[in-house]
Amino acid sequence: MALKVNQKNKETIVEQKQEGNEQQREKEEERLWSWGAGTDGQLGTARLEDEHLPQLLNVPSLSSSGPVSMLACGGSHVVALTSGGKVLTWGRGNSGQLGHGEMVNSLLTPKPVLSLESSFITQVSAGWNHSGFVSDEGCVFTCGDGSFGQLGHGDYRSHCSPVKVSFFDNKHVEQIACGMRHSLVLLKDSSGNQLFGFGSGRRGQLGISIDRIKSVNTPQVTCGFEVVKIISISANGDHSAALSADGQLYTWGRSFGANSDFLSPQHLPSPLQFSKAVLGWNHALVLSDDGQVFMLGGSHHGVLSNPEKVTPSKHLSGSPVLERVPGLDGMKIVQIAAGAEHSAVITAEDGVIKTWGWGEHGQLGLGSTCDQSSPQTVNLSHEVLHKDYTIRVYCGSGFTYAIRTLSSLS
Repeated sequence: MALKVNQKNKETIVEQKQEGNEQQREKEEERLWSWGAGTDGQLGTARLEDEHLPQLLNVPSLSSSGPVSMLACGGSHVVALTSGGKVLTWGRGNSGQLGHGEMVNSLLTPKPVLSLESSFITQVSAGWNHSGFVSDEGCVFTCGDGSFGQLGHGDYRSHCSPVKVSFFDNKHVEQIACGMRHSLVLLKDSSGNQLFGFGSGRRGQLGISIDRIKSVNTPQVTCGFEVVKIISISANGDHSAALSADGQLYTWGRSFGANSDFLSPQHLPSPLQFSKAVLGWNHALVLSDDGQVFMLGGSHHGVLSNPEKVTPSKHLSGSPVLERVPGLDGMKIVQIAAGAEHSAVITAEDGVIKTWGWGEHGQLGLGSTCDQSSPQTVNLSHEVLHKDYTIRVYCGSGFTYAIRTLSSLS
């Protein structure tokens, strides 16, 4: 708001800034599509059914809340963060993961999380049955299933409203990543102890000890990053990953085809620098600075683009092996996303979404329930392929979302 004072009448006239008009224009140009598993309401279609093709959404509650800056898609629920720091959730809520103060089987349309209204939220994450929220003041809140300690509150209780994790009261949290039954938290500009894990640790996904730990309910330091600056984290299934400031990839937890799990972070040596890492239940995708996509694991349901190219001998070496994803040759990729057993990428030249992997629920958006072992083009609509638009893609365990925004405002 801008204040203009009329000196003659001593009246204060409140004028709306142009920013309001710009935000309205951005919101009018925003389009959301969803497809895949929908029997818990996670697609936002107001129907409890799967969709095999992209569905253009008309969701007034989301439209009135401002432009969506990011989505976090979990087991069967969705967390939307607006550019104004507001949070809306929908989908399965039987563990309290929606944060509305009650446990519900399903919520068909986006609903604001009222208990977070007093905070400006900057980042969100969705696990299998829990959710995490980070504020601009560096606080982190969690809700949902806490039976493995993944909420970080020092107990194994579940919460149906977001609760601040008091362990980080005197620290500035930058990111949270929620996996199947564990969580990771990254601190901002912290030297030494910058990364913490809590929840289930039976596969080593917390990275807090050289011994196997069933679970912890308070944050513990993830080992091995004392002299490494971490800038982003990821969690899904029983996997964890991190990218360093110099573009190096680290993974820990359940192995990607190796003989044993990794109880502490493992550096995957590569001459390339990586800008993004995402995790599924049995695979990981990483995006290099030059737009190439590589994969770890992924022999389940065809999530690996060409399973024949990964020979058993490569998996017996004891360490994960990065394989370039075939079928994307000559294409520069600008975004990657991973569901439980499916993958999605966006091409740089024309903003096309390509998907592959597990297709049982229609999560590939190709009009069928077939698995695909190589990237296939998803058809949204002809209007999407326009130079003024930017497309983003997000994957839940068995479903997918796409958002179109104006390039100048995205």
